[in-house]
Amino acid sequence: MSSASLVARTARNAHRFTTRLLTGTLNVPSRCLILRTPAASHSRGIAIPALIPHLRPRINTKNELGRRTMFIQTESTPNDDSLKFIPGVEVMSSGTAEFVDTRSALASPLAIRLFGIEGVRSVFFGPDFVTVSKDSENTWSTIKPEIYSVIMEHFTSGTPLFRSEEDREAAGPQDTKILDTDSDTVAMIKELLETRVRPSIMEDGGDIEYRGFNEATGIVQVKLKGSCRGCSSSTVTLKTGIERMMMHYIPEVKAVEQVGAPFASVNTSSNH
Repeated sequence: MSSASLVARTARNAHRFTTRLLTGTLNVPSRCLILRTPAASHSRGIAIPALIPHLRPRINTKNELGRRTMFIQTESTPNDDSLKFIPGVEVMSSGTAEFVDTRSALASPLAIRLFGIEGVRSVFFGPDFVTVSKDSENTWSTIKPEIYSVIMEHFTSGTPLFRSEEDREAAGPQDTKILDTDSDTVAMIKELLETRVRPSIMEDGGDIEYRGFNEATGIVQVKLKGSCRGCSSSTVTLKTGIERMMMHYIPEVKAVEQVGAPFASVNTSSNH
């Protein structure tokens, strides 16, 4: 056979082969199909592998377990030992909840799992975030991946935040709800805490709870929670920020003091 005939025969075979590939009549595993496209010759001499469209493997957008994934952001707080985790979904429909030991955390499946991570010292639930505080012996680089995993698994599984509605409603005073029995001074204190103080503190992954006002001494008692609990800058925040503002707007207020031990028990507040 002449060289010209051989070239022609090879061209015909190549054409038939390509036609059968394109029509799907040639059963070849997709991993074996590597074509050199015309564009490849113009790509700096690099051949670009391309699978035939109808033989490309299907890409499953869900993982094998059919579970969704979520992107969790973190924000630093003034407290180096507290981090704010933002899952991108609602956490608390109203109010906040804080857990400072494993006993109190039993009320929440998420809280008790977070306490199972070595180094976790307290857990705080805000409207759309979870603040986790750790001890000083453990580093964030060590425990943060575990926290990510626990939070993601909880919110993608649809597990309730609390074991029962009773657990959700059990403990907290509606601390800034203005009551008919409140004096004008107390009503103004609650209004300031709810509208001016609380939003700023929540941005830092914490919360503030109204605990009372002494009409005789002019002292407002509050409790700091979340990242603000045990934070070295909380005293500065309390005195130069909250106290000064309270005294400016409400002449009856003479001082603002924090009450409660740094780490005591669960405290759930429903804010309205």
